[in-house]
Amino acid sequence: MDIEIIAVGGYNEVGRNMTAVRVGKEIVIFDMGLRLDQIMIHEDAEVENMHSLDLIEMKAIPDDTIMNTVEGSVKAIVCTHGHLDHIGAIPKLAHRYNAPIIGTPYTAKLIEQQIEGEKKFGVNNKVFALRAGKKYRYEISKDLNIEFVNIQHSIIDTAMAVLHTPQGAIVYALDFKLDRTPVLGNPPDIARMQELGREGVIALIVESTNVRLPGRCPSERVAQKLVRDVMTSYEDDKNAIIVSTFSSHIARVKTIAECAHEIGRKPVLLGRSMERYSSTAEQLKQVGFPETLSMFGNRKTVDRVIRRMIKEGKDKYVPIVTGHQGEPGATLTRIAQGNSPYRIDKGDKVLYSANVIPNPMNYGQRYHQEVLVKMRGARIFEGLHVSGHGQREDHYEVIHLLNPQHVIPAHGDVDMTGDYIKLLEECGYTLGNDAHLLRNGMKINVTK
Repeated sequence: MDIEIIAVGGYNEVGRNMTAVRVGKEIVIFDMGLRLDQIMIHEDAEVENMHSLDLIEMKAIPDDTIMNTVEGSVKAIVCTHGHLDHIGAIPKLAHRYNAPIIGTPYTAKLIEQQIEGEKKFGVNNKVFALRAGKKYRYEISKDLNIEFVNIQHSIIDTAMAVLHTPQGAIVYALDFKLDRTPVLGNPPDIARMQELGREGVIALIVESTNVRLPGRCPSERVAQKLVRDVMTSYEDDKNAIIVSTFSSHIARVKTIAECAHEIGRKPVLLGRSMERYSSTAEQLKQVGFPETLSMFGNRKTVDRVIRRMIKEGKDKYVPIVTGHQGEPGATLTRIAQGNSPYRIDKGDKVLYSANVIPNPMNYGQRYHQEVLVKMRGARIFEGLHVSGHGQREDHYEVIHLLNPQHVIPAHGDVDMTGDYIKLLEECGYTLGNDAHLLRNGMKINVTK
């Protein structure tokens, strides 16, 4: 029974992740992601009305026509977490496959919401929630089953996916960090990774996002302290405090809300995605927010709430908003441009609890936004952030825990996946033998 890895998307770029694994005549797809920057959208964007062919043409979603050349039938679609670069193309592509969609409970709920909002295609795939832990396996067929291993990332309920086959395990690790002291959720299941390494891992498909950064990725506790240090320093200040972060980063949103509550201000989540991600996490009882927190998604409602905040006093609230990448139409961008009832005055503080996602468009938009914010007299606080992606030493550890026979770096351009190959060579792997540099549309057989 031969096993083939097919690189569908995310091997030429960061985003639009999709990998297929063929085991004999059965195929399991991992992720169907969206590349956000290709269509100049952000977390509040609406792609519900766009056609899949247009999105493929834009290189915004995976070109899955390669699947027509793969002999076998798709038995499952597996998603390890709820970021759009991993689940954003499901409403556009999943209906082509007569297969269930499997995700962690939070991921599954986000996928269901994506499907419900789709305007172009009818997606009837069943969605199953699978908890992390080896006792919660999902049986795909008599030869294949899926297990989720708990891991940490910048969104809650993230897992490594393990496809168990008669030949051994295929591990899909997009995305992860080894945060042993997380703010939310359980720490990574290192013991299970060790066990898998002893049981036998045929191949590891792994993200390469931050492999070029030396050392280990800091814990989310570090970001928590950075945010708290700035916000609680202004407990008696009468100026505004506005904070922007990733709306999907529930642990960070929780930290910001708790700091606001601590200094006697009401935290207010503003923006469609802010409301969606946090309310879903709250409904699933995966997070508890201060009782003073409120959230509003609809644009007209947001503006009405902002007028009330201005009337009652900006010092009584902390707006937590989208727009840290300078995205057009996001709440902070609208405020900076003067297209919102919220007015920035001299001495107001704007906190960025997110780094710029590295591409020229984001750098340009964020720079423009910051210039506008400064022109209005605001004080800017940047760098209140740690990444959700493991760095070089984290990857070294995972490789040695799992001890895979083959490694395929993904989730990056050729510079990033090439850097991963360099790390693999230091670990004793050889390019073309057991370390594989793939591009979109390529296949590799890992059992020959």
